[in-house]
Amino acid sequence: MTHQIVPTSNPSHMPWARPISKRLCPARLAMVCTFLLLSACADFSGIAPMSHALPPESLGLRAVPLPAPAPEGARSASTEPKEGVFDQNWWRSFQDARLDALVARALESHPSLKTAQTRIARAQAVTQAQGANDKVQSLASLDASQQRFSAVGMYPPPLAGGTYQTANMQLNLSYEWDVFGKNRAALDAAIGATQAAIADAQQARLLLATQVTRTYLGLVRLQAQRGLQQQYLAQRAQANAMGKARKDAGLDSDYEFLSVTTSMAEIRQQIEALSEQIALSRNALAALTGKASLDLAVPEEALGALQASPPQNSVPMDLLGRRPDIVAARWRVEAASADMAYAKTLFYPNINLTAFVGLNSVGWSNITHAGSEQWGLGPALRLPVFDTGRLRANLQGKSADLDGAIESYNALVLEAVRDVSEQLSSLQGIAKQQREQQLAQANAQALLQIAQQRYAAGLLTRSAVINAQSALVPHQRQAIELQARALDTQAQLLRALGGGYGSANTSSTASAAPKTTP
Repeated sequence: MTHQIVPTSNPSHMPWARPISKRLCPARLAMVCTFLLLSACADFSGIAPMSHALPPESLGLRAVPLPAPAPEGARSASTEPKEGVFDQNWWRSFQDARLDALVARALESHPSLKTAQTRIARAQAVTQAQGANDKVQSLASLDASQQRFSAVGMYPPPLAGGTYQTANMQLNLSYEWDVFGKNRAALDAAIGATQAAIADAQQARLLLATQVTRTYLGLVRLQAQRGLQQQYLAQRAQANAMGKARKDAGLDSDYEFLSVTTSMAEIRQQIEALSEQIALSRNALAALTGKASLDLAVPEEALGALQASPPQNSVPMDLLGRRPDIVAARWRVEAASADMAYAKTLFYPNINLTAFVGLNSVGWSNITHAGSEQWGLGPALRLPVFDTGRLRANLQGKSADLDGAIESYNALVLEAVRDVSEQLSSLQGIAKQQREQQLAQANAQALLQIAQQRYAAGLLTRSAVINAQSALVPHQRQAIELQARALDTQAQLLRALGGGYGSANTSSTASAAPKTTP
């Protein structure tokens, strides 16, 4: 039995038989496509940084603004030092021309500073590239070729199956409409990285100047100690000559004479040890200043000529906000925040306007003929569809980077506060030790004078005078050590406070604490 399919008389019961224009009109089609696109768009909800920057007030500090990025080639509006800010050339406070020359030479030639400058140049190039994204992009092209066209392709005869020369001259223009701030966020991130590189270069400068200063202070301390030992050796040599004369005359025993001779050998050994350390210090200074050897004469009395600042009970701790390493950390937080903002803009549509104009012809000689003109103009919309996993993973990574930058900033601030507090405590402790040492040295000096007077009157032996001299030397050594420690701690305090970085113009609108959300 044969079954036949009989068409129904009512076409409305057959929706597949309706005309397409009636089944789904263009407006409905657009609504359906929009719904599908929006439902497939990635969602960044629930992704946010967890860390928060320490407020300066919680550490007893005053908020200090970030330095505003100055236009290239521009100078600061104010060159007068502000209250609580010291000169960037802080080593000049020691008032030693030799130290000034050493630091200047090191800052001029050391490779570490040149390396830092290359990082700044690289970051500035990235910033310039990001800034160009807000401009119209243009590309000119000229193509000329000999081509065989397919006989069964899209081109009709007489092109099909033939070989012809083709020419195309075209100018392409494009502009990205930064509706959601993607280019602005990328530029902000590049600016933050550039400013961090600049602050890093200042930190390298500060550390190099500190290293040169401390090495020089160590050198003058060693030379002062060697000068004291040489003076002590000369006294013993004089006493030894007198002892030999007394021994030859039968006035002193061999025991007294040998005791003086033995102590002289110990003093000479100490002098040689100090000379070795002096040579190593000079080699270190030569390396820091980019020289094979140090051609600088440093007198042994240079330590006494150095100026030390009086001990301070407190310093303006808000200077910590101008430390170059802290400034760099804050700029890295700003850059990481902008990176996260950029990652969020990737969830939104990308709108471009494109245009082209040019000439196109078959046959090179026809490129200039009338009718070869061509042009086009139109928008382009790109929307991430079904890309949630990749975009959310990228945003989570940027959020983690921001958390890491904030925690690095917090750790650096805490370390800076501890560093400054330690240097202040050391300066105060050294000042107290110096007062006690001066009293002890004065007493030892008085005892030596009494012993010399009584020896001259024949009331004491020469051994008593030598013992009094020996008792005075440790106090003199301690005086040198404390003076050198005070100078070295002063240098470390100036380094801990940032070495005067940021004493120029600063922005009044930026916040001292870095932002924790993009």
